[in-house]
Formats: sequence, structure tokens, C-alpha cells
Amino acid sequence: VTPTIYSDHEEHFKPLNLLKNRKSLEAMVVEMQDPKAGVKGTEQKLNVTTIPHVIAGKDIIAWIITKMKVTQEEAEAFATMLVAYGYVYPLQNHKKLVMCNDSSLYRFQTPYFWPTQKWFAEDSDYAIYLAKRNIRKKGMLEAYEQAHYNHLNEWLNHKWDFIVMQATEQYKAGKDRQKPDRVVFDCQERAYWIVNRPPRRTHSALDCGPERLLNPNEEQVTGESLHLLPESLMLVKYITTYKNHDPFLAPCLPSNPWQTDHDAYWTLNMRRVEVPTKMRVERWSFSLFELLTDLRGRDDFKIFLKKEFSGENLAFWEAAEELKWGTASSMSAKAETIFKTFLAPGAPRWINIDGRTMGLTVKGLDHPHRYVLEAAQTHVFMLMKKDTFFRYLKSPTYKDIQKKALNPEAHNFSPAQLEQNAQNRSPGIDPVVLWQQEEEEKAKAAAASAPVDVKAMMSKIDRKK
Repeated sequence: VTPTIYSDHEEHFKPLNLLKNRKSLEAMVVEMQDPKAGVKGTEQKLNVTTIPHVIAGKDIIAWIITKMKVTQEEAEAFATMLVAYGYVYPLQNHKKLVMCNDSSLYRFQTPYFWPTQKWFAEDSDYAIYLAKRNIRKKGMLEAYEQAHYNHLNEWLNHKWDFIVMQATEQYKAGKDRQKPDRVVFDCQERAYWIVNRPPRRTHSALDCGPERLLNPNEEQVTGESLHLLPESLMLVKYITTYKNHDPFLAPCLPSNPWQTDHDAYWTLNMRRVEVPTKMRVERWSFSLFELLTDLRGRDDFKIFLKKEFSGENLAFWEAAEELKWGTASSMSAKAETIFKTFLAPGAPRWINIDGRTMGLTVKGLDHPHRYVLEAAQTHVFMLMKKDTFFRYLKSPTYKDIQKKALNPEAHNFSPAQLEQNAQNRSPGIDPVVLWQQEEEEKAKAAAASAPVDVKAMMSKIDRKK
């Protein structure tokens, strides 16, 4: 029986240090799959389908004992952690993420689903998976999956048509695969979501971290407070990422204008400042949403897309945002212009979206509203998020702005200087005024680039005479 291992005895548990070192851990998993020196896999029948590269739990544990020179108890605990973190998954009992020291069947998870790949398990991705599984199982989901499905249906109701459409397309694409490949991928995907969206009252290694190992033989936790929801992990990740960018947790550089009455912070962080700060540029790398929300970051992203001759997706996303926040009187005209520019056959800036999304969009344009382009905009956003955004972060454009970015030094004002700053305080510019100024500049630029109507100009001159 695998004993409960507590963090107080970490120094006596050799594999635990390996779990904390992700590179060494992944190297170990790769070595385990080596055809010559790794764990030997065989073909096994699962129901009526032959699955390749299947391994028995006892073979994995024996390999760990031989390779790492540890006791059987340590090997079983380490192997169970490999399952709990999603590097190995069971083929038969999916809910029980435990490595059994017997002939139970397991497979190595594909590296795409490894937790260190930082593929964030979003609600929309999980909703697509559940919708696809619901189609395949004809509505016969497990109880906890059905509860998640109902909750996500209510939570993401505004884009549920898009989710069902994506699920249907993935289901159709899966049917084109050979049956063994289809079964293997289904098992891999299900194992990933069992790790990241476990059933209620079950242990999750991602909730507590590798330094707090739990007894894997316990099937349930007594007490609601001991169960940490996946949302808590999301919160911890968010705080860790943004803690240096939170003015309550980190100082504002060069100084906090609310305390010092010095406006250098506002000047350095204007909406479209020529050279941004390092903290601002770093924030762009957190997500595509952060990049597009910052107008200065969006301008830099446009430069990258222009070099790649692929600015249509971002231009369409911006046009859809304008439609959402524009005036009601101009809504129909804007929707028609966007359709002619990006979606109509032979459009000058045509974007590539799938047929189902196009059908929903065209049907909605018969009676346009603010969110008529929501499905197409979400589709385009996901395309940029999964491809263009990561290429931008590796591009010379982003690296160049990182080098040029300013790193202001902290101001150290004396009491006398603080008093003088307060006396010289000037009223700030209202954000509405700044927005109006930007709109006027846009209008002037558009007018300057528009073709000149010579007849209209001559008639104006004649009237003045």
C-alpha cells in the first residue's frame, strides 16, 4: 500500500526533488519512452480496438526502482504523481489517477497535453470538449460532466452557437481518423480534462502542488473546504503573473503621482506614447487580450502583421469592436461596410473563417445588432491567439521594442520638493478630451488620405469669389 507522504519528509523522498525540476522530470518521462532503454510497450485490445504502445503499471514501477535506485514505496508514489500531473494516463479507470502496481494498462500522454506546456485550460475549450463528447455519447454524459456542461451552457450562453459549431467540426474531423488513432486521441483528451477539471470531491495534483503529496488511495475528501476548485488555481496563477504590475503590491515608477503630485508616470504611460516602459511591454506578453487592450501594443502588433502581410484578421477584430461600441444610428451601415470589406466574396481584405461561422454571420446580418459579428470575431481572435501572437513574441519587432523600452528610476523627493510639487500641480487632461483629440486626429488623417474631388473644390472657390 502506498503510504501518505508529507512535505515534512521531503529530504528523505528522492523523486520529490525531481518533480520540482520540470526539465529533469520531462527528461525522465522521455527516457521512459525510449524504445531501447525505456519501459517496454505492447499492443493491447481495448474493447475491440487494438491500441499501440500500452504499458503495465508494474513495469513502470519496476523501471523507476531500477533507474532511480529507490524503494518500492517511493517508486509507487513517484509513478502516481506522474499520473496525477498528466504525464501518464490510465486506459481503463480514468477517474482514479493512481499508478497501480499490477497489470493495469497505461499510456504516455502526448507532450502537447503536458502541464508544463502552459496551455491554459479555459472554460470555452472545456465547453467545446464537453459539447463534442455530448454529441459522441448522444447526451449520455457522466454526472459531473453533465453538471459542468449545464453550468457552462448558462455561463457562455452568448457564444454557445460558436461552441457547438466548433465541437461539431472537431467531431467530424475525428471521424476521418482511423479508429485506433481516434480512440487514442479521445483517451488523451479525456485524461487532460480529468487532470484539469476533476470530478468534485477528488484530489487534484494541480490544486496543491508537488510539495504536498496526498494519499492516492483515498477516493474522497471529507469536508467541502478541502476541495479546491480549478478557479483557485487560476487565481493563484493570475496573482503570480500580475503581482509586479499591481500598484497596491508594487511601486509605480518613477513615482506614484497621487502621492508625489509629479506627472511623469502619466506621461510615460500615455495611450500612444512613442517609447513605452519595460513593464508595459512585459504585460503585452501575458496574453493577446492584454496586447490588444493596450493601444500602443496594438500599434506594435500591427507593424508586425504588416511585415507578414497578414493584417486582415486584426483589422476585422477592430472593426467588430467598433461595431460593438459605436452609435446605434450607424450600426447597420457599419455592419454592411464590414461585410463588404472582410467577408463578401472577392472582398478587398477577405478573412478566412469556416463555413458554419460564415453562415451564422451572414444570417445575422439580415437584422444587424451590436454582437452580430461575435462568432466570427471570436474565431479570428482564437486564430491570432494560437498562431500569430506567439510568432509576434518571438519576432524582431517585439524584441526591438523590448530593447528600446524605458526603465525609469524611482524618484526620491524630499519633503520640500513634495510640497513644491503640490503647489505646482496642474489640472490633468480629462480622458474624454484625450479621446476627442484622438478622434479628430483620425478624421484629419482620413481626410488627408481620401481622394480630392476637384469639381467640389472648384465650386467652393467660385462661391467664395
